[in-house]
Amino acid sequence: MNIVLWVIAGLLAAAFLGAGVMKLSQPKEKLAASGMTWTEDFSAAAVKGIGAVELLGAIGLILPAALDVAPILVPLAATGLALAMIGAMVVHVRRKELATIAPSVVLFLLSAIVAWGRFGPYSF
Repeated sequence: MNIVLWVIAGLLAAAFLGAGVMKLSQPKEKLAASGMTWTEDFSAAAVKGIGAVELLGAIGLILPAALDVAPILVPLAATGLALAMIGAMVVHVRRKELATIAPSVVLFLLSAIVAWGRFGPYSF
C-alpha cells in the first residue's frame, strides 16, 4: 500500500504542479479563453492565489517525505488539496458546470486517499 500511496501522490503532484504553474504564469483572461470559465468569478489575484496553493500542495505531497524532513506535511498537503477540490466542486455546481466537475471529484478522491493513508495506517 505504501507504493500505491507514493504513486497516487506522484500523480497528484504532477497534476497540481501543472495546474498551479498554468494559473501562476498566464493572465486570467487567457485562462478564461482556454476553457477555465470559472475564472470570471474571481479576481486575478485570487486565481494566482489558487495557483500558488496548488503549487505548494504539489511540493508538499512529495518533498517532505522524500527528504525525510517533517513528513507530517504530506498528509496535511493532501488534506489541503482535498479541501481546495471541495471548493472547486462547489464553484462548478454553483455555475451549473456539471460536465466539468469530474476532474475535481477525481482529484478530491485521490487527495483524500493519500491523506487517509498517510495520517493513518501507512504514515511515515
